[in-house]
Parts: sequence; structure tokens; C-alpha cells
Amino acid sequence: MFGNIAITAGLIFSMFTIIMYYFSFKGYNNTLKYARLGYHSMTIFVIIASALLMHAILTHQYEYKYVFNYSNAELPTGLLMSTFYAGQEGSFMLWLLFTSIVGLVLLEYTSKREDLEPRVMMIFTLAAAFLLLMVSPMLKNPFSFIWADPTFVEIKHLNQSFLSMSFLQNFIFQDPGSGQSFVRLSPEFMGTLSANGIAFEDFLIKGKGLNPLLQNFWMQIHPPILFVGFSMATVPFAFAFAALLKNEYRDWVKQALPWVLSGTMVLGLAIMLGGYWAYGVLGWGGYWGWDPVENSSLVPWIVGVASVHTLLIQKKTQAKGGTGRFGKTNLILAIMTYLLVLYSTFLTRSGILGDASVHSFAEPGMLVYWLLILFVGFFTLLGIGGIIYRWKYLEMHFNYEEDLLSRELALFTGAIALIASALIITVGTSAPIFGTSVEISFYNELNLPIAIIIGVLNGFSLLLKWKQTKGESILKNSKFAIISTLTATLLMIVLGGLYDFMLILLALSVNFTIFVNAEIAYKIWKGKKNYIGAYIAHIGFAVFLLGALASGSFAKDEQLDLAKGESAEVFGHSLTFLGYTPIENGTKYAFNIEVDKNGSKNIVSPVMYIAEFNNSLMREPDIWNRLTDDFYISPVGYEDGSSRSSDAGQSIMMRKGETKQFNGLSITFDSFNFPPEAMAAMQSGGDFYIGAKMTVSDGNRTVNLEPKLQNKNGQRSFVPDMIDDMNLKVNLENLDASGNVQVIFSTLDETTKTVLAPKEVLTIEASIKPFINLVWAGVLIVVLGFSIAAVRRTKESRA
Repeated sequence: MFGNIAITAGLIFSMFTIIMYYFSFKGYNNTLKYARLGYHSMTIFVIIASALLMHAILTHQYEYKYVFNYSNAELPTGLLMSTFYAGQEGSFMLWLLFTSIVGLVLLEYTSKREDLEPRVMMIFTLAAAFLLLMVSPMLKNPFSFIWADPTFVEIKHLNQSFLSMSFLQNFIFQDPGSGQSFVRLSPEFMGTLSANGIAFEDFLIKGKGLNPLLQNFWMQIHPPILFVGFSMATVPFAFAFAALLKNEYRDWVKQALPWVLSGTMVLGLAIMLGGYWAYGVLGWGGYWGWDPVENSSLVPWIVGVASVHTLLIQKKTQAKGGTGRFGKTNLILAIMTYLLVLYSTFLTRSGILGDASVHSFAEPGMLVYWLLILFVGFFTLLGIGGIIYRWKYLEMHFNYEEDLLSRELALFTGAIALIASALIITVGTSAPIFGTSVEISFYNELNLPIAIIIGVLNGFSLLLKWKQTKGESILKNSKFAIISTLTATLLMIVLGGLYDFMLILLALSVNFTIFVNAEIAYKIWKGKKNYIGAYIAHIGFAVFLLGALASGSFAKDEQLDLAKGESAEVFGHSLTFLGYTPIENGTKYAFNIEVDKNGSKNIVSPVMYIAEFNNSLMREPDIWNRLTDDFYISPVGYEDGSSRSSDAGQSIMMRKGETKQFNGLSITFDSFNFPPEAMAAMQSGGDFYIGAKMTVSDGNRTVNLEPKLQNKNGQRSFVPDMIDDMNLKVNLENLDASGNVQVIFSTLDETTKTVLAPKEVLTIEASIKPFINLVWAGVLIVVLGFSIAAVRRTKESRA
């Protein structure tokens, strides 16, 4: 109750703050102090509500539906605290909390810069008000009582000593299929419980817990940083709209630039922390899978990076008076960055990507669905409408001709390339809305040429002068970079076996970026050290691309069976399965593999276990990290050596879009059949199925089939599909969140054979990831560069 009071009070104060800032903007006296008081009051109530939710989680108050659904007493403190944002309600609450705190810093920042505060804070508080509305008692409220809507709870979550009491029998129901018993919680039940003197906290004593995929250290780091980035994306929008309100477009550039740099840095770091989580812990085999929800966070970052460069152009071209160049572009990009964050939120939380993304939340209900649309639509109308309203004035004051050999045009062209990449990713990401999808190759093939262009422009733009450059000076200034680039790329071709033409072009552009920026950074380091940030960030991005080039194009992977005590060779490594070790009080099993490469040995121990949360087999990879590559082992399955009846045949790992040959047939894994209700059922431990849609061709005709994974009455099983006249049976062994399936192809006359596994056998997928460390190093270097640049631009904004 107190949490709802705090949220409602915060919403009221947000409305009051918006009104007071509006009056202050219009010139009313004594309203600014009330606006500040209103914002601080709103923030205090948001902090109180957040503290109350955290207290409810830490003290296991399962009367709150949110606390029951996502936490339990068995979680360690760090993970228990992370359940604050494990579901929709809590993640909105976290976003609101960080937005409110960022607003305090913004209020202090704008209050020292002339009349900026009322215009910026009015719009910023409006964004906070929408978030408050999202977590209000009417919508995705984390303080809803579990009995408010009738809910069936398994008796395993209850205090067993009360179940024999006669008054409870009317509320206990049994599922005939599974034999599981449930208690129906409702207001009527609560009245009966209270009348018999039983406290609810003594009755419901165990929560459902956290999804095992989220039970990791990075769950405590990645989402909070991501939501800080989302919160900071609101600020450039507020600055741009403030400029539209005043119809003055000069000062907002230097005032917004530190926030754009900082917000872009934080959002980019959060995205790549998520990539590291996927790579090192979740066992997806890579750090980026072009998942629609991953993409929807990437697009605002790309647009933010583009806006950094066009803002710099406008700021530089203001030196001789006037408002500078690309004013319209900067307003649009600042507004679009936040709108794309909101669009990302809609895709993730509306349930619209439920069958296309492993990250998507369950459907939130129609009221929340339409409010999300209203949220996106309102700020789209506000931002784009403001630009349309001022367009005539902007057209009159922001039209310039650019010299072909000017830094302005080169930077602008680079920004256009970034926007093209963002557009491509947005199209692919939005495809599921229209009932279709795109393959990973769509993103790779279309973004590769853009990456090459960006690399060339990154280096080339720094060789140009502002306004105009003579051709002979470009050649003179680029001799070192060109010679070094050609040498480095030639070494990559000869020593690294880089023969693909497009990848050679990418290597040339990336090396050119590194050497141009390194040369300039070396010269600057002797003088104005605080100017070095941009060059460090450029080098970091180029290093990242080198890592992506090496690890993506030269990675090797192979699936193999390891019999206990016997050695197997793969990629020049000798692997010996030593057996398994129970860990974490026997709830998980580490499968120990001795890896020997030229006498250098290491024990690699991937993990498998059955998660009580959803009765599913969970897999965690293990990695032998080395300076020049990673040896990556992901577990697939384990046989304990006992005799069993099973499908004989061929066990194969398939990626989406991949075709395999079997017994004269071409079998293609097309996509998952992920019903909309499956996501909610998976999160709640309910019944669901997931199908793997496949097409089979014998050269004359094509037939569809769909083996399935189903979870029914808490039991996980695989349902095969077969084609009689093609003598084919296909069964699933496993599917994972990265979009891969493990399948068994067999002929119909093979499926009843008895297979005797004479030894313990561990099935793994082994991979070599060359120079993957360049990816992580590149990200850290980019963050360092952005940080230095943000500090410099913050100091300049005071001038």
C-alpha cells in the first residue's frame, strides 16, 4: 500500500513540476522555485517506492505478486537484489529511478546556464511522468497483491503444515494429468485465512525464483547500466525540444554535447556487457546474434554516435558567428535517439516479438500495450511535430554548400553511413511485426560495406581541414598511414590467410583508421592532452572491428563425442573427458575436460544441470582464455553409460537457415514456431511447446515438418515428426537461445534399435575464437575515449 502511495504521489508531483516549469518558461514570477521543489519531491517519492520494493524483495514478502514471481530465499544476496528488475514492472521501476536521478544532475547542470532549465526540465519531467504512469496502480504495478486477481499457486510454495486444515480444502485443486495440487488465492481465500488466524507470510513461504538464464553475476551489472543509458538518452531529446521552443539553435549544441557523449558511451558499454554475458556465460557461442531485442538497443546507440559527429560540425562552424551547419540534422538525430529507445521498449515489452526473440518479455496486457503505443506516439508527435512546426525557419537558416574536400562533408557522410546501418537494422528488427523475419546474413551482408565506408571516412576526415583542403596536402599528411596500412593488411593476407575480397577491404579501412588516429594522437599528446579523446575512441572502434573480423571470419567449430578417459583431437588440441563433479551443493555438474595443446594443459569445465524453475536442461560453457584466441567448449549432452532404447541415426547441430544432407534428402531448419503464450508459460513454469520448422526436399518435392519441445505438467519431452514416404524421422535433442537446434535424423526402420553406450560420453561443441580479446579491448578503449571527450566538452559548455 505504501509503495502505491509513493508512486501516486510521485505522479502528482511530476504533473505539478511540468506545470510550474511551463509557467516559468512563460515568464511567471516565483514559479521556478516551486518547479524545483516539485521535481525534488517527485524524485524522493520515486526513491521511497524503489526502496520499499527492494525491502519487500530482501525480506521475502511474497504477498506481492512481483516478489513471488521472480525471487525466493535461496538466491544469494546479489542475485536477490537483481530480481528488482527481472520482470516488466521492476524494469520500468528501475528505468524510472535512474531517470529521476539523472534529472537531479540535469537540473543542477541547466540551472547554471541562463534560461535553459525551464525548457529542458519541463520535457524531461514529462518523460519521467510517463514512466510513473507505467508503474502506477492501474498498470504494471510492482506492488500488486498476489490475491488481487485469482491466482493458482502450486502447493510446493506453501507451508505444508497448514494444508491438512479443513477450511483450506475448498480452495485446493488438483490437475488430473500431472497429479499436481494448487491453491487458489483470491480475496475470498484471504478472508478465510485471516478468519482462522493465519498470517499470509506464514502460509506462502517460497517464491518461484529467478529464471536460471539470469542467475549470473552479469545480471547484476548489465541491466542497470543499460537503463542508465536509456535514461540519459532522454536528455538530448529535451535539449533539442528546448531549442525548438525558444527557436534558438546555437547554444544548445555545446550544452547537449557532453550529455550525448556520456549517454552514448554508457549505452554502448551496456550493450557490449550484454554481449560478453551471452558469450562467456549463456553459451550462445558468440557475443552478437542479431536478436531483434539486441538490435533495438543497438540502433539508438548508432544514431547517437552519428549525432556526436554532426553536433561537432555545427559547433565548429559556429566559430565565425551564426548557428553553424547541419542544425536540422542535429535536431532530428537528438530526437530520434530517444524515440528509438522508446521503440526498443515497445518491441521488448509489448510481447510483439514473443516468437522472434529470446529476450522479449511476455505479453503485458492490452491496456499496457496501448499505453506503450501512446508513449511512443506522444513523444514522436512532440519531437517530429516540433521540427515540422519550425521547418520553414530552419530551412531559411540551415542551408549550406559544402566543399568536396572538407572535414564537414566527410564527417556528415560518415554520419549518413551510420544512419543507413541503423535503418537496415531497424527494418530487419521490425520484420516480425509484419509476420516475417530476416536471416543473420541480411545484417552481415548489408552492414559490411557500410563498415568499410565508415573505416575509410574515419581516417580520411581527419586528414581534411575544416571548410576546404588542398589535394596535395592530403597526400603529404597521409604517407605514413597509407604505407603502414598497406603493410599491415599485406601481413594479414600472407600470415593470416585473409583472402575474401570484402574482408580485405574491411581490413584496409580498419588499419587506415588505426594508423591515422594513432599518428594524430601521438602529436596531440605532446600538447593538448584533453583533445585526445576522439582519437582514442576511433582507435578503439577500429580495434573492435579487427576483433570482429578475426573472430567472426576465422572461427572454427566442431561437435564431437568424448568418451570418458579417451582422447579426441580437434583443431590441434587433445581433449580428454575426465568425468563430472557436483558443484553448488549438488545442484549443478561440472564436466571436466583436460585440454592439451603442444604440452600446455588446462582443465575446462562446462556445466549442465536441470533447473527446478522450469524443469529444463541448462548449459553453461567454459573457456580457455588465451592471448591470441579463446578455446570455447559448450556442452551439448551427456550419456552415463547405461543401456537405453533410443533413436539411432545422425545427431547434428543446425543453425537457422542451414541445410543438411541425410539419406539423399536436403533438410533445412527454417525458423522456430514460438507461440505468443509460450514466453509467459516459460517464465511461470507452465505448459508450453516450441516447434522447429523444417523443410525437406528429395529433389522432386518439398515437405514441411515440425519436431517439437514441449513442457507439460512440469515434464520436458521432445515430440518427433516424420515423413513416411521419405523414410525420415526427425527428433529434437535440444534448442538454445542463440537460435540453434540439436536434432537427430534417422530412418524409420532405425528408430527402434537398442543402443548400448559402453562408456560415459559427453557431447560438446568445441570452438576456436581467434583474437576475440580485441573485441573486449576495443570496447574498453572506446569507453576511455568517450570519457575523455565528455570531460572536455563539459568544461567547454560552461563557456
